Amino acid sequence: MNIQIDNPLEHARHWLEQDPDPETARELSGLIERAEAGNQESQALLEHKFSTRLSFGTAGIRGPLGSGPAAMNRVVVSQTTAGLAAFLLGRHQPSSQTLRVVVGYDARKNSAVFARDTAEVLSGHGIEVLLTPHQVPTPIVAFAVRHLNCDAGVMITASHNPPEDNGYKVYFGGADEGSQIVPPADSGIEAEIITAARTLSFERIPRSDALVSETPEDLVATYISHTIASVTPAGAVGAVPTVVYTPMHGVGGDTFLALLEAAGLRVPVLVDEQFTPDPRFPTVAFPNPEEKGALDLAFARARDVNAGLIIAHDPDADRLAVALLDSSSPSGYTSLTGNQVGAILGWRAAEIAQKAGSKGALANSLVSSPWLGKIAQHFGLTHEETLTGFKYVSRVPNLLFGFEEALGYLVDPDVVRDKDGISAALAIIDLANRMASEGKTLWDYLTAIEKTVGAFASGQITIKIDPATAATPITDLLRAKQPTQIGEHAVITADDFMEGVGGFPQDNILRYYLADGSRVIVRPSGTEPKIKVYLDTAGNARADAEASLASLEGAVRHLLDALS
Repeated sequence: MNIQIDNPLEHARHWLEQDPDPETARELSGLIERAEAGNQESQALLEHKFSTRLSFGTAGIRGPLGSGPAAMNRVVVSQTTAGLAAFLLGRHQPSSQTLRVVVGYDARKNSAVFARDTAEVLSGHGIEVLLTPHQVPTPIVAFAVRHLNCDAGVMITASHNPPEDNGYKVYFGGADEGSQIVPPADSGIEAEIITAARTLSFERIPRSDALVSETPEDLVATYISHTIASVTPAGAVGAVPTVVYTPMHGVGGDTFLALLEAAGLRVPVLVDEQFTPDPRFPTVAFPNPEEKGALDLAFARARDVNAGLIIAHDPDADRLAVALLDSSSPSGYTSLTGNQVGAILGWRAAEIAQKAGSKGALANSLVSSPWLGKIAQHFGLTHEETLTGFKYVSRVPNLLFGFEEALGYLVDPDVVRDKDGISAALAIIDLANRMASEGKTLWDYLTAIEKTVGAFASGQITIKIDPATAATPITDLLRAKQPTQIGEHAVITADDFMEGVGGFPQDNILRYYLADGSRVIVRPSGTEPKIKVYLDTAGNARADAEASLASLEGAVRHLLDALS
């Protein structure tokens, strides 16, 4: 939810007076001049920029670069940090110890500038800052919060968002153990940000570099050693599949290659065009390995070398995509769904726990496949569903493995309490190597899981929305309709999370269970202006589940069309 702001034109003039960035100041100055001259398009754009403000939620803030409070810029980042500093100081008082925060950043435009602003504002509030001396993957910052005994961490990244975006993600240390923030901390930080924005201009926000120092030189190397100790790869023995790797123009490449070398694993074949970090993301329409076409270059490189496995990270390397050789596919390769990778890694974690004679929990977000619950039941482990977001998954007690269907996996909760595409990729390659030594592939591993606990298929319908329109949200339309049937199947259970479901807090989520065992979940995206509809079906074999999925998708689309 955005924060409403009165008198956009007057606000824009005041904003221009404090904007320290020549680029955004020049953009805003021209916009004000055109709006004052009566240009309606400029007036509308000014209204859009200055009638709302980026709100701070459990994912921090994220939005397009540009001028004004509704965009990512130096003023917004400094105000946000002033609010965070005030919240941290209040949260830890009384205390005789200086608070410590680690700050990292990726390779997006202005990430280094925003990180420096963040560090200096925290220092200006008397907080010690450990700033990474170069761009790093998000899992490094999540690791550093715990390893360096920090009270909080800030990562400047927009993850897999479009090139024009940037963002600001917050972790808490101490009892939160390096997890992302959860309510009510977000609203408390938001209140402090609003106070700072209303009372302090940019130049009056306290800042200093006196308490800013660099993170230890061996931080990445220490993360690597801890990750290897946790994942325990066997190393390259016997025949191994050729692996193609792309970091999607992001910052995961160097760390991942160093990890593989330290683990004694073979260097992958690189998608050279996408290896060097580039904030323009020139070879992809959208820097998200889930998006159609994002892995086309990886597929082409894999065909050239007859690779058996493709590994892809999103730009900040907290997500992992996996594709396997598939002669039935026109491209020669098929991308596994997040739920399929979650089942593979979940089964691996359960096997390891069984061999060690240990117990614990497997966990996933509630929009992820029911598959992991079946795996936990098979191995006698506990299973927990959480609200969407790794801020919830990572907090499950006695966690052995956690995942969410949007390509997020946590295979080493003793090292990082957030999704980590780097450690997850290490686990996948190690598992693929083990299967190759037996003359098998990850397809065989997945099939064995399906034969044991059943096959599942999952899909997603994404509906883009215009935040500026006054259209009734789809979730409200569904609440009004109260569907009793979707396609040929009756709705057996309808859960409205706004009314409270189990131990979950209220949220704008609808969940329907159908007579054939299928499931439909509808929820707004937490980071983008979209409505997401999650579809899950089951069957004795993969083909059965996929056939049911195709039928369910058609029925759900028909239902949604009838709402408009």
